Amino acid sequence: MSLLEVDNASVKFEGAGGAVRALDGVSVRLEKGETLAVVGESGCGKTTLARAILGLQPLSGGSIKIGDRNVVKVSPGQAATVGMVWQDPFASIDPRWRVRDIVAEPLRLAGQPDDIKQILDDVGLDGAMADRYPHQLSGGQRQRVAIGRALALRPPLVICDEPTAALDLSMQAQILNLLRDIQKNTGCAFLYISHDLTTVRFLADRLAVMYLGRVVEEGPAESVFSNPMHPYTSALMASAPTLETLGQLPEAAKGEIPDPRQVFVGCRFEGRCDYAKSNCGQSEPPTAARDSQWAACFYPL
Repeated sequence: MSLLEVDNASVKFEGAGGAVRALDGVSVRLEKGETLAVVGESGCGKTTLARAILGLQPLSGGSIKIGDRNVVKVSPGQAATVGMVWQDPFASIDPRWRVRDIVAEPLRLAGQPDDIKQILDDVGLDGAMADRYPHQLSGGQRQRVAIGRALALRPPLVICDEPTAALDLSMQAQILNLLRDIQKNTGCAFLYISHDLTTVRFLADRLAVMYLGRVVEEGPAESVFSNPMHPYTSALMASAPTLETLGQLPEAAKGEIPDPRQVFVGCRFEGRCDYAKSNCGQSEPPTAARDSQWAACFYPL
């Protein structure tokens, strides 16, 4: 049994002109001690997936399991099963609390003794910082506090939603190395959500690529980066800056992103794809596999 099992999960947001299908049949698996990165453009459903796994966003269909527990809503004791590190370390922690109160909160709620000094040491902070307030810390230090809170109960699963996006490059590298060290020491699994492909390539074991509420490609991270199968994945990888393309803007994918309220009959990338043929817009694309990598595409690369 996988640590995390998301099966055909759907989330709809009703609005003027129809429902937006933020998740439209998403299925992913995450094993113990593994890092699965979920990538894609803004609005593809990455954060909605994280909120659904936490029980903060009700499903319209499908199911989510963490271990042997079905996720329906936020449940008592959940912090012992799944931790959460949000994007903005200042917005995600209470500015009125001292650091010691922030990192000890999950332990107090669980009725467990706390060792503040050990938690801070685990995330690379001096114990003297326990009596400081968030505004007295740098962005990187605040994010370390948020990570300490998420890991206080040693949950087997930790979700990281753009955890380095609000940090400068030097702090990003420190936080990524910290996450790697934590995983090595605790054996936890990470669901790492990001649009920053550089950090994803450094950290992830496997990669799931989302487009308009669907996973369109999945496989070992290095395999997907080196040899993408789906045209959207290829365009996404080409947009990532490299030393060779420094100072150059990537060529944008043709066409416009479709209205997410429409009901898709065929491939939702068909209108922007250079390889599309007439059948691509008429039925759901099949799953094409190559070793342990797959893509939902009629004409994989």
